[in-house]
Parts: sequence; structure tokens; C-alpha cells
Amino acid sequence: MTSAASSVPTRDGAAPLPEESRVDLALRWAAARTEPMAERWLTARGLSSRTSTHLVHGLTEFVAFGVKAAWACLFAALLLLGIVVTSLWWPDALPLARYDFLVFYAVAIQLAFLATRLERPREAIVILVFHLTGTAMEVFKTAQGSWTYPGEGVLFIGGVPLFSGFMYAAVGSYLARAWRTFEFRFDRHPPLWAVMTLAAAVYGNFFWHHHGPDLRWLLFAASILLFGPTMLRFRVLRFEVPMPLLLGFVLTSGFIYLAENIGTLSATWTYPDQIGLWRPVSLTKWGSWYLLMLLSYGLVAMLHGGGRTKQGAPAS
Repeated sequence: MTSAASSVPTRDGAAPLPEESRVDLALRWAAARTEPMAERWLTARGLSSRTSTHLVHGLTEFVAFGVKAAWACLFAALLLLGIVVTSLWWPDALPLARYDFLVFYAVAIQLAFLATRLERPREAIVILVFHLTGTAMEVFKTAQGSWTYPGEGVLFIGGVPLFSGFMYAAVGSYLARAWRTFEFRFDRHPPLWAVMTLAAAVYGNFFWHHHGPDLRWLLFAASILLFGPTMLRFRVLRFEVPMPLLLGFVLTSGFIYLAENIGTLSATWTYPDQIGLWRPVSLTKWGSWYLLMLLSYGLVAMLHGGGRTKQGAPAS
């Protein structure tokens, strides 16, 4: 790991600090007040000063990573919370259907993010594109019987409640916020045209495989060839941490797969093999979300010049 900048610039008398600086300042403020006490406590129990410092700094980085990751997925967490809470308690006497409420709830979250600058207008536009592409796929997939929405409501299009598009938008929101909050940099990032070509092929295959051969294994192989050499470098608090970008795709799609199990357990949507008796979502859906991650990643990468090198220059 390489050391990153030790301080975050302030803007006395200027516009409010951007979100990522506010998060860093809050974490640094907390670390400055807790680390000395923790180091003294460890030293008093026989550890050397050097060992105590390393342990405390390592714990600080671990906690900071968790806080920043949770902050990045705030939109998704709030949306999932709304889905779960309304599945547990929704009065039948209310004139508003649960699915329709979730539409207004998701819109309110989106507007709040824009009003508080947790999301930037440019990001919102790209996330909207992912929202629309996700909704289009939902309409097609439900027509094919891939899954169903058993609830009722007015705000539907082709058998799909309009809030469903926000579930795809939540993925885009996470990527956009994580990119800024962790200050993503890359080694050997592929050019944007190659990323978007793969993303388009991924999206097309979700429709094509109902009428022809499923090309997902070719797409998996293409993603490995394209992103296999790419190293993501993200800054937590003090240090810049390297990680293979492909590993990031696998881990993130794994968390989405977990969220999908929660969503189906709440009976918000249902796969054919879950009708009558819930069972875990097929592991093949993890692969599907991995592929959809490539589409979302490509859209967000457009905001950042197609990926940046460690030095901040556009990837070529």
C-alpha cells in the first residue's frame, strides 16, 4: 500500500465541501480523537509503540472502509429498507398500493440526494439511463415469464411496477458514489470504447438468449480478457489499496445477489421456482448481476473519462 495525502483541503468562506471531502474530514476528526487513546491503551499493556501504532492505524483503515462503503451504497440501502419494511407492514385499508408507494419513496430519495449534493446532476443523468435500460429489460423479462411481480398498483408499465427501475439505478448510484468517495484510480484500464462495446453485448444478450444461444460464457471470457490486467487503486483514509477490478465486480455482484434474495423473500418479486415456497435465488443470477455490473460500470466510467490512471490521466 502506498501512502495517500494526509489531509483534505478545506474551503473557508467558499462553497460547502464536496461529499467525499466531508466524509474524509469526519473520519479524520474521529481518528484524531480516538487513535491516541487506543495507542496509549495498547502500549500500557506491553505492546511496543510501533506495534500499537500499526494496529490502531490498521483498525482505523478497516473501520473507515466500512463507513465509506456503507455511505456509497446509501441509496440502495434505503431502497431495500423501504422494500422490506413495507413487506412486513402495509395496511390494506390505505388507498395507495404498496408498489405505488415505493415509486414515490424512491423518487423522494433521488430528489433528496440531488438537493443535498449526495449525487451530482451529471451522475443522475447517467443513472437515469441505467434506470431506463433496466426498466426496458424488466418489461421484456416479465413478458417472458422470467419473474413476476405479484402485488397490485397503478404505476405499472407492461406488468412491471415503476419502482423496479430504481433497483438498477441503485447499482449505478453505488458505483458513482464509490468512485468519488474512494477516489478510484486504475492501472491498465481498457479504453472506454471497448468497455461500452462489451456492455452493449451484455445488454443485448439478456434479450437475445430467449431466441438464440446464450452467449454469457463468451461474455464472461471477454470480461476477463478486457479487465483481467486492470488494477483498481482506491484510497481509504491514509493508504491507497490495490485490488483487481474483476474481483471488485465479483464482490459487488455478490452483494447484489444477497439483496435479491432479501427482495424475493419479501415477495416483492418472485421467480418461477419460488412460487408457493420461497427458496434461495439460483446462483446463476450472481452471474447475471456480474454481467449487468459491466453495463453499469461502463455508464459510470463515461463520467470519469473512461477510467483514470494512478496519475489521473485518462486511460488509453
